[in-house]
Amino acid sequence: MAPTDLPVRAVARCARDTRSARLPDAIAAPADTGPSGARIGAAAALILVLASCATGVQAASPAQATGAACAAVIRHWPQRVAHRDRVSVRDEPAGIAAWGDPAIIARCGVPPPAPTTNECIGVDDIDWVLEPLSDGARFTTYGRSPAVEILVPHSYAPEPLVLGAFTAAARQLPTTDRRCR
Repeated sequence: MAPTDLPVRAVARCARDTRSARLPDAIAAPADTGPSGARIGAAAALILVLASCATGVQAASPAQATGAACAAVIRHWPQRVAHRDRVSVRDEPAGIAAWGDPAIIARCGVPPPAPTTNECIGVDDIDWVLEPLSDGARFTTYGRSPAVEILVPHSYAPEPLVLGAFTAAARQLPTTDRRCR
């Protein structure tokens, strides 16, 4: 199944459990509809998200999530992000972690981004490509393969401030010759 063929489910909150985490609505509705919009849409389609009363956030595991590089990354996921505790991820998929409500989601094993005109931010010597979404932002490591993707809802604005929490994890990834300029 091609990435764009995957269904994207709407996010729902469970009224019985206010601790259930949810992802930003933007995952199903990227803000950018230009030439890079197709890439953003394809990446968004990889994430199947819904809140669950009993088990928390659900997200699809990236293709390279079970590799050695991601095994090292997940051992370095932070305990807290933006003063939020880690929340459960339904079915505990490889390479995925979440914090807070609405959830900040980290996924290891996504394809590294190609050269782009999107904003590139350096945080603690880790480069991140910013992709604005209608309800937050997507940050993907640049110059690392495989890559780590962080989805940050607008409620944590300014969104780049959460990236420092992922420095130790992102440093575990092998580097490539690409850097922000």
